[in-house]
Amino acid sequence: MEQAHHHLITLHDPAYPPLLKNIPDPPPLLFVHGSLAALRSHQLAIVGSRNPSTVGKTIAAQFAQTLVHCGLSITSGLALGIDAASHRGALDAGGVTLAVAGTGPDKIYPATNKRLACEIIEHGALVTEFPPGTAAQAHHFPRRNRIISGMSVGTLVVEAASHSGSLITARLALEQGREVFAIPGSIHNPLARGCNALIRQGAKLVETARDILEEIGSLAAAAEALDAAADSAAQPEEDLSEEYRNVLKEIAYAPTTVDTLVETTKQSAENLSSMLLMLELRGLIASSEGGAYYRLK
Repeated sequence: MEQAHHHLITLHDPAYPPLLKNIPDPPPLLFVHGSLAALRSHQLAIVGSRNPSTVGKTIAAQFAQTLVHCGLSITSGLALGIDAASHRGALDAGGVTLAVAGTGPDKIYPATNKRLACEIIEHGALVTEFPPGTAAQAHHFPRRNRIISGMSVGTLVVEAASHSGSLITARLALEQGREVFAIPGSIHNPLARGCNALIRQGAKLVETARDILEEIGSLAAAAEALDAAADSAAQPEEDLSEEYRNVLKEIAYAPTTVDTLVETTKQSAENLSSMLLMLELRGLIASSEGGAYYRLK
């Protein structure tokens, strides 16, 4: 506590997150490493699988980047996968992000995210109800999930299997009277089953950041600003030649293999490789595992 930016706040402290104070079981104490001001910012939680697809990580990072540009802070759980991608997206966009830990503030878990945690502390805050010295325990993480959802105006689930811990966060958000958003996915993708189930149960189906901003009435102006920016931005594929547009048309928003593209575009593998590189440099597609590509725009 004698070190800089180390704080211990009570439920009655003015710095205590206002939304968290209103949940049925707010933690009486919070250990905070970083900025106290970040605790009172408008926050949106982004959670999901610890073993996501490349597409899922990209989506999480892109949503985080867009939402911080609209004035939101991004809150997540510092886990591998979607959590880490969300924190990273917010940081890369120069925004504020908060990590809620299931350990003491001096025990970063997983250890591979220690460098990420240091960046989060510098540009936001690491928050936990567990005192220093508390190691990771399985039953700590469902407890910390109520803080993730409780500090936030809503929770976005990007990828989640049927029995994912992210669904616990979504359920807690509903019990706390918060909005729940979910990214839909293919019926054949096991990582989409949790999100699709949430949508069936009433979560808002989300395709763009504006879908989230529309639901949060106090941030309607941000949604309008996002629309205006989108309208003023030129369509990056407009100046492509017909040949490139034909290739782009064959690339799905899910990973598409080069072999499939050779077959559907009738291009040689050598020529196609050059075209894919150019489309990737233009920000229209991205590469995935196994040498596949998926469309971004």
